[in-house]
Amino acid sequence: MKIPKRKLFLFIIFAYVAFSLYAAYNVFFSNKVISRVHRVVKKETGAPSGGVRDGGAPFVADEWNPWEDEEVEYNSALNKKRQAFKEYMAKIDRNKPKRYKVQIWGKAAIGLYLWEHILGGPLNPTDKVAQWREGELQSGKVDFSFYTGPAVVQGHVPLEMNSLVVVLNGREPQKVSYSTRWLEHVQALVHSNTVAHVAVVLLGNERCNNDWIAPHLKRNGGFVDLLFLVYDSPWVNDKDVFQWPLGVATYREFPLIRPSAQLITSNRLYLCNFFGTVYKNSTRETLMQVMKQSGLDKECLTAAREKWLPQETSDSLKSYQTALAQSELTLCPVGINTECYRIYEACSYGSVPVVEDVLTPGSCAAGPSSPLRLLKAAGAPFIFVSDWKELPAILERERGMSQEQRVDRRRRLLEWYASFRQQMKERFTEVIEENFFKTG
Repeated sequence: MKIPKRKLFLFIIFAYVAFSLYAAYNVFFSNKVISRVHRVVKKETGAPSGGVRDGGAPFVADEWNPWEDEEVEYNSALNKKRQAFKEYMAKIDRNKPKRYKVQIWGKAAIGLYLWEHILGGPLNPTDKVAQWREGELQSGKVDFSFYTGPAVVQGHVPLEMNSLVVVLNGREPQKVSYSTRWLEHVQALVHSNTVAHVAVVLLGNERCNNDWIAPHLKRNGGFVDLLFLVYDSPWVNDKDVFQWPLGVATYREFPLIRPSAQLITSNRLYLCNFFGTVYKNSTRETLMQVMKQSGLDKECLTAAREKWLPQETSDSLKSYQTALAQSELTLCPVGINTECYRIYEACSYGSVPVVEDVLTPGSCAAGPSSPLRLLKAAGAPFIFVSDWKELPAILERERGMSQEQRVDRRRRLLEWYASFRQQMKERFTEVIEENFFKTG
């Protein structure tokens, strides 16, 4: 029987539409699509391969993923790379130099000598009469921060670390009382576990009478780990008590002098200078008599006064600095102690200190290296005298020196003073590191 073409065409169209609808139903409305490429039937007891469950379709556990093995390998390799990177970063952290943080509170003028002259740290603001000044620097493995000024008061300093250095003045009873209150405040911080390590830089008594601080030292049951002490104290043992230089008179605003070519090579007008207080029945009277009798006061710049003044005027400070810069030698007679600010101030200008090498009364250490044992141990290129009657012979030798010899001596003195401060910086930093942060 011959089928009409029209009916055949309609039948084909109908079959195509029906198949398309069926396929669409299976794609969008079927609950589970089973790959016809390959079936993995879970083999379980009660559900054998090809079996049926409750009269339904064959039980199928999971679909087969043709990229499953590759994904497992990729993820495994990725995890290994991540772990290797973590180990690499951990190794870098272990090998990276460990850094420590230490805060310094400057509650005495020698704190400025420590910070600016020894450690070489900056201060902001630069205004010297500012109520609050601070700075930061790195030395060795230590990050130091420094706070000073009248506004630095107990309980109002941002303490962001547990290691502390306090700079105090113990020269006279009034200063001792003030310093004791600060130590009591620090002790409270230690007891509250806010601070773990404490060092004190102390301007000691000129006769080395510093018994007031002894109970605060850790060796005596106190909390102070380290003491850096000015003057030749018999306590110094280079274990927990270290000698510290007096430095320049920062309380009189003596500045940090940067050496220049002119400072080294200029022709200086005077052989020597002495600006200071002349006490009755002291060797300073002897010095002035020797200079007058020998006519040396015409070649040396002198300004003597009978009473000590705690502060300089701007004019007197300028005159003093000019004298240092224009003199080959600076005369340094003893006062209450042999060590004086004048020694360090002369070094700042390349004017050689002529130091009276005599022990003064008190409890300071005696011995072959005393007085000034710290400076002598550092090889200070000074001229030492035991009697000011030696001065005329010293100045006679000065007159015979050439300008070239004088320039060379100035250069060596300035280089020594810079080296001395660098040594003190390194020593201070190393002692802090070893005593505060040494493990094992």
